[in-house]
Formats: sequence, C-alpha cells, structure tokens
Amino acid sequence: MFHCIPLWRCSRHIESVDKRHCSLLFVPDEIYRCRASLEELLLDANQLRDLPKPFFNLTKLRKLGLSDNEIQRLPGDIANFNQLVELDISRNGKKPFGLSDHCLLYMSVRDFGLPLPDSFPELRNLTCLSINDISLQALPDNIGNLCHLVSLELRENLLTYLPESLSQLHKLEELDVGSNELYNLPETIGCLVSLKDLWLDGNQLSEIPPELGGMRSLTCLDVSENKLEHLPDEMGNLLSLTDLLVSQNLIDMLPEGLGKLRRLSILKADQNRLVHLPESIGNCESLTELVLTENQLGSLPKSIGKLKKLSNFNCDRNRLMSLPKEIGGCCSLNVLCVRENRLTRIPPELSQATELHVLDVSGNRLLYLPLTLTSLRLKALWLSENQSQPLLTFQMDVDPESGDKVLTCVLLPQQPCESENKGSDNLARCGALESLVESSVLDDTWDDKAPNRMSTIRFMEDDEDEDDEGRTLLRRATPHPGELKNMKKVAESIRKDMNAAKGLDSNKNEVNNAVDRVTTSV
Repeated sequence: MFHCIPLWRCSRHIESVDKRHCSLLFVPDEIYRCRASLEELLLDANQLRDLPKPFFNLTKLRKLGLSDNEIQRLPGDIANFNQLVELDISRNGKKPFGLSDHCLLYMSVRDFGLPLPDSFPELRNLTCLSINDISLQALPDNIGNLCHLVSLELRENLLTYLPESLSQLHKLEELDVGSNELYNLPETIGCLVSLKDLWLDGNQLSEIPPELGGMRSLTCLDVSENKLEHLPDEMGNLLSLTDLLVSQNLIDMLPEGLGKLRRLSILKADQNRLVHLPESIGNCESLTELVLTENQLGSLPKSIGKLKKLSNFNCDRNRLMSLPKEIGGCCSLNVLCVRENRLTRIPPELSQATELHVLDVSGNRLLYLPLTLTSLRLKALWLSENQSQPLLTFQMDVDPESGDKVLTCVLLPQQPCESENKGSDNLARCGALESLVESSVLDDTWDDKAPNRMSTIRFMEDDEDEDDEGRTLLRRATPHPGELKNMKKVAESIRKDMNAAKGLDSNKNEVNNAVDRVTTSV
C-alpha cells in the first residue's frame, strides 16, 4: 500500500505555502523546514497570536501575508526579512473578546493596537505594504527609508499626522490613508511625483495644501468625508486626474481651474454646500459621471451642454428653479436625476439628448411636461416617489399661457408638499438626517410645516384624552452601528451650523431640541 510522503520530505524545493483560513493557533513546524527555498508564505485569516524566533529565520521570503490574525506584537527581528517585497499585517492586534463591560469601560481602542517596531523601516526592499486596521497611532519617522515602496495602505487606523519623511518615497504610486484622524497634510506631500492614487477620505482635514497640485501623475483623488471648505486653485494642475471625489464636505464653490482637467471622467461633489458651478466645468470634455446631490444649487451653467460624454447626471435635493436649455447638448446622457428641487418646467430641448433612458423629476413643482419628450426612448420617467410603474400614460393638453401643446397625466401638476412630508421616514432610513431640519431651516419658503409635523411615536402620557385609534407605534428597522455613527456625525454638524447661523426663524429652538434628542439616542 502506498503512502503520501509529506511535502517537507520531498527532494524538490518548496517556494510557496498557502495556509489561509486553516484555524491555525501557531505556525506549523514543517514550514521552518522550507526556510532555504520558501519565498511566499500566506497565513492570513487564522488565529495566530505570536511569531516565534524560528519564524524570522525564513530569510528568503519575498511575500508574507499575516492579515486577519490576533498578532499582538511584531518583534524587531522582522528586519531579518531583508528580501521581503510584499507584506500584509492588516487587522491584527489584541481582540477585546471575553473582556467584561467593566474592563472595556477603562480601555481605549488604542489598547488593542499593533505597534510597529523601530526596525520596521529596515525592510528596504518592500514594494507593497498593507497595515490596515491595526489601531496604528503613528508611522516611524524614518518611514522614508522604504524607498522602493510602490503601494502603501494605512486605512482605518488612528493616524493624526504623516511624517515629513514620507515625501522621500519617490516611487510610491498608491497611498491609502482613509478613515484615520488626520487634521492636516505635510506641505512636502507634493514631492510624491509618481503618485497615481491618493485616498484621504474619512479624516478631519480642513484644507488641502496647494503643493498637492504638483502631483502631475495623479489619476484618482478621494477627499470625501472631511471638513474641507474649499479646494485650492492649484488642483487645476492635476492634468492626469480622472476621478475626483469630494463628497460630504463643507465646500461652497469649486475652483475655476477645474476646467483644465480635460481627462476628468468622474466628479462626485454631493453633500456639500455648493451654491453654483463654475462656467469652466463645460471644458471637462471627458466627464461621464457628475454627482451633485444634496447641495444648494439654484441654477446650472449653460456650459454644461458642452459635456458630450456625460452619461450619468445626478442633481437631486438642490434648489434648482430651472434647467438650462443647453442641457440638450449632452448627447450621451443616459440618466438624469433632478428630484426634490423646485423645477416648474422642463426645457423642450432636453429631447435632443437622444440617449436619455431614465428621467427622475419627482418631488418638484412641474405643471406639465414638454411634448417633445415623446421622441425619446425612455425606459423610466419618475414623477412621484409613490409611482407604481416606471412609465405612465400621458394625455395631450394645451398650456393656457403659451398655447403650446404639452403632456399631462394623473400625477401632474406635482404637489411639492407631499414629497416634503416624510422627514420622520427619512430619519428612520438613516440616509438623510438633514430632513429633520430641512423643511424648517433650509427651505425658507416652506417654513410653516414644522409646527404641524406629527410625531411617529405617541406615549401614553401624551394622549390620555385621545381615543385608542389615535395611538400608534410604528416599528422601524434597527440601524447598523455604522449608520448610527453617520447619524451622529450629521446631527452634530447640523447643530453646529444652526448655532452659528444668525437670524433663524422662530422654529430654531424646536429643531435644536429635535437634533439633541437624536444625538443623545445615538
């Protein structure tokens, strides 16, 4: 009877070992027998807590994966891996499982981190380094010694600053420091001339240094979910930029130099404070996706009709009173969403956008639709949030003012108050907490709704004199912890804005109290 001979007894060299998802509590001894030839070792997603001394004798390693374990300390002996090219130690550190609530009360997330040894920057051959989600509080000051780094991932840590030596990584092409606690960037960041992708989302940045405009190779920049109030004019020098994400900031205006970005394909600036767009945006000839949801735009520039490659345009929840007739020049436009604005008419020239298949104009103040829309091959035309079918049956009518033939249906003219009467519903979805104050603060023309808002939950002491029929308790799905965190951020932001504003109407106290209650519950 034949028996299988273990790999470590075979005469051939073993260059790669994959032990991912094996529930390992310690490094198998047979791995050490391969130290003369082993170049790739993948131990991700196990339960390793310690790396013994013999582990660091695997000096031939070029790729090492240790992510998703419970490693609590990296010894200085890690510098022995002087041929290491790729290293992933993400999602390690102490786990709080098994600790009582009393213990956790006196412990910080920093107590569960995985610190880096002082010898770490001696891994000079590293090209790819991933140290995500280990509660890392600071990078070594001499991180610039890793001069061959091409990709550096530091997402979901506790970094409050980036060391100056980072600018020495002249070969770096990808840098991800998203979801940290960065308050500013070093001016020397502009020295990363080879950088192509830069993720800075989910930090506390209040400004971007103008020196960032020197990154001529940059193709993707994500600064969403920060506290930026403006973008530097020097961003117009990022001539290779294709993706620009500035969502969820405090930006009230985009720089005029944006028009120099001829290669820009995706621009997402939703959930800001934009009041207008620069006329130069029409020069972004490669733009295919433009997202401007939840701003304060009252109009769109005529130059938007020059965006011949634009296929997806979302401008929901703004203050648009009209659309420029030039929008018909967007000959590649496939989806147009302008719901919850203040539109009273749609320009007939929109029919020139012959590729338009989805048009969402629900929650506006439209009296009718132009007859020219019948020439489009629409697959969906939304006039109301409660619309049961994507397309409706229209009748021809005559506009009494102009005498032009128009289209009408049972959902026209629109009733804007209906789309506004869902503040508590939006709150339950955790997706638009701003609606809690939107009707009484942001929209000064419909400020008589707050006193009439009906409570979703009625308590016994509040309606002792009412009939049982009036007592309702509506169940809502429990939000995900991440959504609760976002709710709290939005609520605090709204409260700060409202406290700083002057001349608020008499509903100010009521709205502040409502936001306080939401923040306390979170």
